[in-house]
Amino acid sequence: MSNTPSDLYYAATHEWARLDEDGLVTVGITDHAQESLGDLVFVETPELDKAVEAGDACAVVESVKAASDIYAPVGGQIVDANARLQDEPELVNSDPYGEGWIMRIRPDDPDDIERLMRADDYEHMIEQEEEG
Repeated sequence: MSNTPSDLYYAATHEWARLDEDGLVTVGITDHAQESLGDLVFVETPELDKAVEAGDACAVVESVKAASDIYAPVGGQIVDANARLQDEPELVNSDPYGEGWIMRIRPDDPDDIERLMRADDYEHMIEQEEEG
């Protein structure tokens, strides 16, 4: 079973989100998503200062199997991107909830994060997908 930290929020598109003390939302892909994709070979991080709506495609991860869009789980402005991923895309595989984060967003409304799933709901969604 994938690692699904209970202190994070989750989107149906397999991104995780964490509201940090500075009011920014750190975003990455879930352990389940990185396992499904396999070894990542390239990460295209989002453009800084870009305004995004929740659900907008704003980054891309490529593995030996496939390329996959990464979606903004909340609306706001992209204020940071993980530059290390340019040379070390495998960080998303080895530490998806830590060093493998992809972007940070200044949310238009910090309460938007509450509209995302909690860990139990995300795990249930994965189970449904696997049964489906």
